[in-house]
Parts: sequence; C-alpha cells; structure tokens
Amino acid sequence: MLWKTAIVGFTLYSVVIEAFVVQKDFQVQSSDAKLTTLQLAARYGYRVEAHEVETDDGYQLEVHRITGSGSTLYDKRLPPVFLMHGLLASSADWLLIGAGNALAYQLSDLGYDVWLGNARGNRYSRKHKKYTPNMDRFWNFSWHEIGVYDVPAMIDCVLNVTGKEKLHYLGHSQGSTTFFVMASIRPEFNDKIILMQALAPVAYMDYVKSPLLSYFVRHMGVISTIIELFGLAEFKPISRVTLELAKLVCPSSQVNTLCTNILFLLAGADPEQVDPRIIPILLGHIPAGSSTRQLMHYGQEMLSGQFRQYDHGKIKNCFVYGRAEPPVYNLTDVTAPVALHYGANDYLAQEGDVQRLAKELPNLVECFRIESDAFNHMDFLIAKDVNKLLYDRLISNIEKYSNEED
Repeated sequence: MLWKTAIVGFTLYSVVIEAFVVQKDFQVQSSDAKLTTLQLAARYGYRVEAHEVETDDGYQLEVHRITGSGSTLYDKRLPPVFLMHGLLASSADWLLIGAGNALAYQLSDLGYDVWLGNARGNRYSRKHKKYTPNMDRFWNFSWHEIGVYDVPAMIDCVLNVTGKEKLHYLGHSQGSTTFFVMASIRPEFNDKIILMQALAPVAYMDYVKSPLLSYFVRHMGVISTIIELFGLAEFKPISRVTLELAKLVCPSSQVNTLCTNILFLLAGADPEQVDPRIIPILLGHIPAGSSTRQLMHYGQEMLSGQFRQYDHGKIKNCFVYGRAEPPVYNLTDVTAPVALHYGANDYLAQEGDVQRLAKELPNLVECFRIESDAFNHMDFLIAKDVNKLLYDRLISNIEKYSNEED
C-alpha cells in the first residue's frame, strides 16, 4: 500500500540520516549505541544535567545541560547556548560524532553553558500530566505546538536556571522551523535571543528536490486517511529489532549502496563526506520519535507553497481558526537577529526557499551559503569537513555577538 511504502521510506531515511559521520580523530566506543545523552556526555568526561520542563499545555520535556569537562567549569560571564534538534531527532544529535568534533562539546570546551532541547514526542520527552503515549490525544500535535509551547518553555528554563536575560539559539532543520513559529506567534521571545543561527532553515518548501519526499506528498491524501482510520499518530523510535536489521543493511565496514542512495535521495548527494565507521553508535539513537502530524505538516507546506499553520481541512479550520484556510505565520514579527546557513545541494532546504525566507526576515544579519557545492541537508551534522565549512563560523558568530551584547 502507498502509505506503507511512504512510511517505510521515512523509516529508512531516519535510520540513515545520521548513519554516516566522518570526523577527525573522534573517540567513541561501540557501546555508545546503548547510552543516553546523559551517559554519553558523562562517559567522555563532561558534566551533564537533566532538567524537566512542563509546557503550558501539559507536556513534560527533558532538557539536557553540559556545564564543562574535567576540572573546567563553564564561564558564568558567557551567555548560555541552546541547541535544538531536527525532525525525528533528539539532544543526542549534538554529541554522537564525538568529543572535539560535535558542536555541543566544542562550545562547552570554549566555556559556554550548553543546553540541548528535546521536543515533545521524542524518547526523552514522552510524558504529559494527563495523557500517555498510548493515547492518540498525546500525539495530537505538529511542529506548530513545538514552536508555540516547547521551545518557549525550554528557553525560559535556561534563562531561569542561569539567571541570564538572553541566550544564543542554534536550530537544525525543524529546529529552525519551530523558532520561526515561536518568534512570530509569541514575539516577546525575540527579546530573549542574542542571535539565532538556522542550519538548513526550513520554512518555505516550494523547491524541495527529494524524490522520496515528493512521492510522499503526491500520495499524502491517501496516507492521511490511513493514518486517521488506523490511529497511526506516532512515528516510533527505532526498535531493537529494526536496529539489528539496520546494522545488516548498513554495515560499519563499508559505505553501503542502499543506505547512501536513501540518504542522497532525501538529503542530497555528497559522497565525499561519507564514512560509515560510526554507524552502529548512531543507529542506537535514531530515529528518536515524533508525531506523524509533524511529517504531514511539512507535506502541507510543499503543497501550499506557504509557511502556515496546520491544515485540518476547510470545515475544521473554520472551528479552529475561524476561517477556511490556515493562518500564515507573519515572519515580519521575527525581530531577533537571524543568521541563515544553507547548502547548495540540500534537497530539503533549497536555496530558492532559503532566499525567499531571507527576504521576509526584518533582522537578517547573514545568509551564508556553505562553501561546498555538494553540501547537503545532513552535512550540517555529519560532514567530515563540517568544522572548517560551518562550525568555525558558527562559533565565531557566537563570540562576536556575545561581545557586542556585553
């Protein structure tokens, strides 16, 4: 059936998107695949904390904090840095490629107080004060609710704990989408941001090139009906059985053709940046779970050509929004300083869509095209030259705006 084909495709994608990492001299162990974010950071000498945050609509989120390593503490004079993961991901994304390479570790080594968000529905944020993950009501959300409730609650937690008035925000893919939702729907949060840096920013999706995602969208009506009829509200985290199968499909001894083809069909091809050595570890952590409505909402973006709220259908829209069509997010209300970073070969965050977004942001400070023609959607996290191509720039921007804030 079409819906099964689409869901299998997305499952394979979520298994593969982080299954290829090349970094220099990374130190990891095979048992890292079974560790949580907290255990990973602790294993490599970093002090880490878990903070529980409750949203205004009752979801209980787990936020992770790295406060230094060894005998080195974070510098209290520096502003905190908040990192927000993308779709089907978690806080672990910022750690898995190893100490000395992963962005969270690098920032901690420089003395920053590093906070890692976890959106509702992933493996670290599966609680609600009234509902359980076994109830469809628990999964009745898209990335709209993550932007309206989750991200603001986590930002307030960071500022309350640290006693700071502002922070740096970095978001990859959906982590950028949810920021733009927050900053437009709850514009008071713009004043709490020193600088927002969007990695592979996703708002408009007119130019998406991914054949697999395009196939999903073409048949989204059928898939949506099946999801509603059979209550397939959750996109589950990877199971142990699936993990073992994935290890066979994506062995750590070679760049598997099937895996690379799936990755490239969704994210864009960049074979020079692929190395499978860390596959077993990464497959222990992804996918981390989400609601199927998050996927559907992105599909709606592709069909509508607009950046707007979830489309429930004309009749239900009238009850929810008081109008037949979903409201459009007003990007002119995003007044926080924003830097966009995009790849020329990113199938999901295409240059045309990024440039359209850039024109609508009133306080755009940078729109940077990665200096590699093959740089794709997942290279932001896994490219072997990610430090030189991107992370050095991100860190430089953080230092620059931190100094200006002082």
